[in-house]
Parts: sequence; structure tokens; C-alpha cells
Amino acid sequence: MSGESGQPEAGPSHAGLDWPNPDRNRAGVPGGVIRRAGSQGPRSWIQKVLEQIMDSPRQCVTPSEVVPVTVLAVQRYLLEDEPRDTVPKPPLYCYDVTISDGVYQEKCYLDPSLNSLVYQNILKVGIQMRISRVSCLYNEKRIGQGILCIDNVHCGETSDSISLETPFRNRAHQEKPERPLRGGKSHYLALWNNEDPYGDIWLTDKQPEEHNFSDTKIISLSHLEMTWTNRRNFPALLVRILHKSKLRYYGKPDKKMIEPYQTFLEVADSSGTVSVIMWNALCPEWYKSLRVGLVLLLQDYSVKKSYPFRIQPVPVDPQIKLISTMEICLNLRDPPTNIIIIPEKQVKPEWRLPKLNHRFTTRSELDDMPENCICDVIGLLVFVGRVQRSKKKENREDFWSYRWIHIADGTSEQPFIVELFSTSQPEIFENIYPMAYFVCTQLKVVRNDNQVPKLLYLTTTNESGVFITGHRGQPYTYDAKVKNFIQWIRTKSDSGEQKNMVIGGYYPYPPVPETFSKYSSSIKVESLLTAISEVRKEIEDLQYREQKRIAIQGIITAIKYIPHSSATESASASETLRNANRPSTSQAARVEIQERNGKRHQDDEPVNSQYFQTTSTNLSLSNKIRILQGPHANPVAVPQPGASVQTKGIKPGMPSIFNRRANINTSLQGKARKTISDRWESQLWREKKFGLIDHLHYSRVYPESIPRKFMFEHRKFLSDQYNSQPAKYVPPEGRPPKLDDFKSARSLGHFEVTILGLNHEIAIDVAFLPMYCPEDIRTSQIDTLLTSMNYSCAYPQDTTGNDRLPGPRAVAGDIIKAATELDRVHIVGILDICNLGNNKVEVYLHKIYSPENTS
Repeated sequence: MSGESGQPEAGPSHAGLDWPNPDRNRAGVPGGVIRRAGSQGPRSWIQKVLEQIMDSPRQCVTPSEVVPVTVLAVQRYLLEDEPRDTVPKPPLYCYDVTISDGVYQEKCYLDPSLNSLVYQNILKVGIQMRISRVSCLYNEKRIGQGILCIDNVHCGETSDSISLETPFRNRAHQEKPERPLRGGKSHYLALWNNEDPYGDIWLTDKQPEEHNFSDTKIISLSHLEMTWTNRRNFPALLVRILHKSKLRYYGKPDKKMIEPYQTFLEVADSSGTVSVIMWNALCPEWYKSLRVGLVLLLQDYSVKKSYPFRIQPVPVDPQIKLISTMEICLNLRDPPTNIIIIPEKQVKPEWRLPKLNHRFTTRSELDDMPENCICDVIGLLVFVGRVQRSKKKENREDFWSYRWIHIADGTSEQPFIVELFSTSQPEIFENIYPMAYFVCTQLKVVRNDNQVPKLLYLTTTNESGVFITGHRGQPYTYDAKVKNFIQWIRTKSDSGEQKNMVIGGYYPYPPVPETFSKYSSSIKVESLLTAISEVRKEIEDLQYREQKRIAIQGIITAIKYIPHSSATESASASETLRNANRPSTSQAARVEIQERNGKRHQDDEPVNSQYFQTTSTNLSLSNKIRILQGPHANPVAVPQPGASVQTKGIKPGMPSIFNRRANINTSLQGKARKTISDRWESQLWREKKFGLIDHLHYSRVYPESIPRKFMFEHRKFLSDQYNSQPAKYVPPEGRPPKLDDFKSARSLGHFEVTILGLNHEIAIDVAFLPMYCPEDIRTSQIDTLLTSMNYSCAYPQDTTGNDRLPGPRAVAGDIIKAATELDRVHIVGILDICNLGNNKVEVYLHKIYSPENTS
């Protein structure tokens, strides 16, 4: 029976069906035994299917009635090799799917042939699906037990009303801790990566306890280093945690490890610092309870020679000796380690344990920091991107989860740009949003000053940690730079800052360099160029939230402007938000202002109410390239009405992609254009478009790829939209709004660009998103514009009068005119492919290289 103590048993032994027995009362028997349907109460579809399988001579059946059931959970685990497997297979992750028919819940095994539905986030929690074929996988070591297997399904839409109150038909399915239906593993993994602790095996209740040291013999780390090879038994260690790594899962199908986890702690006493490795079952027991700064008493550990290829974090205090010849190993057995957290009030000065120091860096200091330098940062989150995933290795099922964030600290007009990978802290990683005070430690500087735009951002390391709440009492609050940040924050008003906060959307970072040769040397792929005939396979191979960058050759043959839907700016959208969560009086005033602004004609005016001035200018294509080049440019301030606007960061003689002149007259001076073309197609396209062997259409921009203005009162809803799909259904709070109800953070729409292959046989439609609106704090940070069509916003140096910048359609017309210069030019296009799940894929044109700069 499932739920028994001891080691899990291989095969379908956990929480199986427990077939109906007509000779006993089935209503309350542990294991979920039930009686055949009676005449009272609603009839369970799950129960009917089980009876149909029981009465059938075959293991696979087609249900006599196919009705929609609700998906409540999709849980992942590693399935061990079966005894009959002679050749080890790569990791094979299996999925248990919990369904509800409104009467009962049942945990089912998903046939691996349907795994792709999970990979693409088609089969997900909250939807209704119809199961058209089921089978039974029997447990041959138990009497009357088996697993209900889903062999064929049709996934439908999200259900409007979902109840979590329905009981499990099999009571073993709700026992704690949860166990997978198959294999010998005792736990589930996080749904989208292996670094995050998931499930109820991860304890959090380890508390400090006072210890009587009178009978405890302590050895220093330096003394242990000199004598460990001659010892059998080791005295206790009294150390402070300086660093804690994220989790490493090393499970494989051919390894019989129940909980194959590993984590590193860097600990120190007065004589040095050393690596401590925590193995296997100790990780679920202790990982979430251990934090940097705690003092530990370690007993019954083992010592071994250190792994030669691992690089230890450099101590903040250069006076601390780095011990790299040995490692301390903590195990549940061989020998069973004893770990005690010592309360800080019991720590004595004579122990001389090192203090917890930090390397806080301000944004103004970052510009002068060398590559690979390690630092800590504190600041205000001003942008939080959506969660993305990248493969650890090609042709494998393991992924990293990461997101891009921007942090402002008041010392510079530029924010920190941080590539934030999962740090095994899902409770923080999945709950960050703009306007939060954020601390991230052990970040590494990534920079390249030899490319245009210059590359400068921070990325997490194996020892990085993040903090978003509970800063009070943390050791870093006494740091001078942290105090300066707190003082800066006190001068800011929430209402003033919220308008600059952005969440989610497609984020094209890092930017690619100005020449294809530099791009080629900066990436590590087997094949630099992808044939346009291979693009479809590249797209189909992507999994949920995976984003990949490829390079193709082709000819731009058509471009079309797609304006924003007016729904996101309309008064009805604001009304929806008010009804979803009625604001305070001041909030209502802001919504009312947004309503009035939303009624303005988008084609004639910019998004915000501030007017820009322009002069008559004859802009060549090379001049357009110089406008707002990206991260190397200085930020552009949003002027007050009537103030002059100056272009910053534009260097004379900046290299042009094309030398030919566009000679596009942009003389506006406040006058609306009489004729604005929102599309163009070349003569070549008119000749070839009907004779193609394949035409790929991936130019649609979905609502979740549009960055949104952040609204604090809807932070939970917005955070959920840009997090990964959860493994278990969580009911929404109240009546949730729609994503389209939130104002876009972009002033322009997007462009549909058609690229024809060099052999004129295959074409692909891709999306091109121009620069974000001027008031967006990310404006000067992102090289989102193709350098050959870099004219989403013009900021002339000399401005007079009260004329304003042209509206989106006028700007779009200039971009389209600039695109005509590309007629019949062979280019290399850098494409970003984004899989949003549920059959939604987008392809963005990130940059193009012409023949002049591809060598």
C-alpha cells in the first residue's frame, strides 16, 4: 500500500488504483477503494472509466463517454531505468497529472508519447481536457494495484470555475509527503528546472539551539588541513557560513539515488575558509533552513581531497586563508552528520569567527569595474522581465530558468541590468515585481567595450543569493552604501516612481555587436548560420519559454506596420481595472487621467502628454542609424512641455550599415503628413510570393510579449502572467483583469518584415519591435532597433517653437521608407525565436548585417 514507511519500491507501487473489491465496504478503505456507483449522488466519470477497465479483457480502453475533466496538477520526476533496460538512456522525465471530474480527483500517469504537450505548455493546470484513451499499468508486486495511464487527450481552454474541494478517489494520493506514481524516487522535481526545491520534502523548520560546549572538542580548519590524512575521527568544527550555492540535481535513470542533490557551503573560522559539500537526503532536510551568516557546529563529518576543477569563491576579507586542499562532506549516513545551528547570542568574541562582509557596488561605480569582478548590489526594481529558459546542453531535457531585471540605486541615470538565473529561491524568484527593494549578492560583471553598443551587465553566479523582503536585521543593512540607498529611497514618492515601472514583454538582450565578424566570435554554436529551410525545425524544437537566437541569410522583400490595438488604451480597459480592484481616490484620479489620455488619436500624438519639438531635417539612412544607438548612449530625459530636447550619446562618424543615402524628407514642424504609407513590398516579392515552396508566418506579437506599465495594486496578477506556469493550480484572487487591460510601455506598434531566402524558395514573416517609448527607463539601454532602420524616435539637437514629434504612423512611414533601401540587398538577419507555450511562437528580427559589415 502506498504511504508505507521505508524506501520506495520500483515500479507502479505508489498510490495506485486499488481495484474495487465487491466483498467489502469500499467507501472508507485506505488506498481509495470505492464501491460501484449507486443510485445516489452525482456519478463520477473517473469511477466509470475504472470500472470499464476492470471489466475489459484488454489493458487499453476507449471510454464509453468522453467528458471534459479539469487539470489540477502537472508534476515531473525522473524515472529510473527498468531492470530490462540494458543500455542507459538519457534522463527521461515523467509526468503525473491530477485530474478532477467534479466528483473525484485522480492522479494519473501521462504516457511519455504525450510529454511534448507539457514541453509546449499545452497540457497545463487550469485547463479542461478530454481523455479519449486510457490504460492500466499494473504493479506486479502488489495484489490489486495499478496506475491509470492517459494515452490520448485533447487539451481545451482554461476553465472558468475550478473547485479544489473535490476529494481524491484514492486517499493515498493525498498522503504527505507526495510520491510519484512510478519508479523509486521519493519526490517530485520543479516543473521547469532542477535547481528549485519543490514539494513537501523540503523542510524549513530547523531552528537555532543552544549547545553546551563543555564536552565538545573543537578543531580549527587550518589544524584539520594539516592533520586530516592521519585521522580516523574528526573533532567538531565551529564555523560561520559565508556563501551558499544553489542546488545541483545529479539524478540519472541508471543511478539508484533516492534524493540525488548536492550543495556547497563556504564556511570559515578564524584560521581559514573551506568548502563544505552537503549530499543527498541532507539537502531536503537542511537546505532551506541554512542561510548565509549562520554559525554551525558540525560533528561526524568526513573529509576528502578537494575536487581539482572547482573554483572557490574568493573571500571578501583578504586576511582569511583559502583552504583548497580538502573538502568537508556532510551525509545522512557514512557517517550520519550532526548539524547544530548556534544562536547568535551564544557566539563568543573569543571564537573570533569572521564577520559577514559584502562587496556592495553602486551603479556609478560599475562603469569602471573590470570584467568578471564580483559584487553585491542593492536597489529599486524598475523593470522585471518574464521568466525564460535556455537549454543546458543541446538534445537534452534540462534547462536553466532566468529573467532580466533592472535595478536603480540613485547614483546614476542608468540602472543595473541583471541576468538573474534561478538561485534555488523560488519563493523570491517567482515573486519579484517593480517597486520592490532588491538585494542580490555574488554577481559577476560581464562587459565588452570593443563592440558597439558597449556591453555591460551583471549575471548571477553559483553562490548568488537574492533578498526582497525582511531586510531589517540583515547584516548588510549596516553597510554605508546600503544606508545611502535607503536615504535616496526616502526622497522618492511611490506615485512618481510607478509611472516609470515596467513589467514583462519581449526583452532583446544582450545586444549584438555592430559587425557580423564580431558577432561570430562572440557566440558558441556548432553552425553559425542557419539555412532558412531549417528554421521551421528550429522553431518546432523549442520548448515552453525557451528563447534562442539564430542567424539566417536572405533578402528583405516586404514590410508592414501593425499599430497597437486601441483596446489597451481605451476607457473601457481602465473601467475593467477599476472594477477588478477598486482603487483609492488618488488612484482613481490617475485612472481618470489615463482614460482622458487614451482617447487621443494615436496617429497624431505621442503616448504621453509631453510634446517634443523638431526641425525640418533631411535625414539619411546613416543619420538614422546614429539615433539612440543603445547601451553606449546616455539616457534621454523626457522634457517638460516647451523645453528643448537634445540628443545625447551620438558620436560623429559612427559607422553606418549602408553608405547610400535615403534622402527621406522628415520636415514636419507640427503638420500631420498628408500621405503615410504603412506597407511596402518589392518587385522581387511580387514576382516570387506565389511560387514559394514554404512561407513561415511568425510575425504575430502576442499580448504577453508587450511590456506593460506596472500597477502596484495588480502586482500579483502581473507577476503571475510573466512567471512560468505553476505545477499546481492556484485559484485567482477575486475577479482577475485581462493582460490587455494594462497600458503598453511602448509608443509604437510593430512591423511585419518578410525575409525571402537567397534561393527564392522559402520566406519567413518575422516581427520587428522599434525602440520603447521615450519615458521608459529602458530607452537608452536596449539596442532593440535594427541598425539599418533605427528611426523609431527622433531627438534633434536644435528645437524651436511648439511643434511636436510625429505620431506612431508618421514614424512608421519613415521606417518603411528607410526599408526600401534594402531592396535586393543580401543581408544576414539575427532572429530571436520565442516559444510562449500553447502553440504560440514569435520570431523577432533583432538586427541585420549588410554585405559591408558581414566580413
